[in-house]
Amino acid sequence: MNSTMRTLFVILIAVGMVVMFNSVYTVDETEQVVITQFGRVMGDPVTTPGLRFKMPFLQQAVYFPKNLLTWDGDPGQVPTKDKTYIWVDTFARWKIADAVKFFQAVNTELAALERMDDIIDPAMRNLIASYPLVESVRNTDRSLDADEELEDETHSKRTQYKIELGRDEITKQIVLQARSKLLQFGIELVDVKIKRINYIEDVRRAVYGRMIAERNQIAEKYRAEGKGEASNIRGEKEKELQVIKSQAYKNAQIIKGKADGKASQIYAHAYSVDPEFYGFVKTLDVYKKTLRKDSTLVLSTDSDFMKYFKGIGQ
Repeated sequence: MNSTMRTLFVILIAVGMVVMFNSVYTVDETEQVVITQFGRVMGDPVTTPGLRFKMPFLQQAVYFPKNLLTWDGDPGQVPTKDKTYIWVDTFARWKIADAVKFFQAVNTELAALERMDDIIDPAMRNLIASYPLVESVRNTDRSLDADEELEDETHSKRTQYKIELGRDEITKQIVLQARSKLLQFGIELVDVKIKRINYIEDVRRAVYGRMIAERNQIAEKYRAEGKGEASNIRGEKEKELQVIKSQAYKNAQIIKGKADGKASQIYAHAYSVDPEFYGFVKTLDVYKKTLRKDSTLVLSTDSDFMKYFKGIGQ
């Protein structure tokens, strides 16, 4: 085989590989493929995973995701039926239900998100504005624990609202309104959820002020009850202390009286044995208490106070 034949053989192999490369495509489990020829869709979309073939160069494989996708709406200011302005932030989950319609109507995911902005956001605003704020916040009209606590503490009945739809039902209505409009683009809207609801700044400050005032009122009541209970406890302790002191004083006086009586009996018995000696001892005690080195007494010689001094010099 001469060099010309070898070159031709190599060229044929290269062309064959290029043709083979352009005629084969793979489909992943999370993908679906639309085959186009000169911009026109050829046949049904390929949704099963595996190795597939197409006409090389003439046909193109356009890939679209088959799993759930997310739409994240821009937060916006919405007035409710009771004229309360709130910020609402929503998100949705969707998927490409008909790849052919999707390709023909919007072609790309970015264009699909723009279409959903134009459809889901107005539906959300329409539903939110058709009902009072409480409908978008709560699902049932049962009493909240915080409401019951405030009623118990303040003894004032909190306003009770009658819920007609509730938050979950409003989101379902949003889905129903938007889903039929998105089907024409090959898009199936799975669900819509309200991610966040908040008051506008002015209303939020007023609400926070009211919440703080209510909690301060409860706190003051707790403090007053605590002070009253502390006073009661201190009063009871003081009362018990006085009872203990009185009982102790009573017991001490009884013991002291018994001791004094016993001592008097002992003294009386001792004094009755020798009255003269008792008189002498008592007189000495008087001398000790009244006579000092600088004391001066003027007494008559027949004074009983001096009778024990009369015999000192004898």
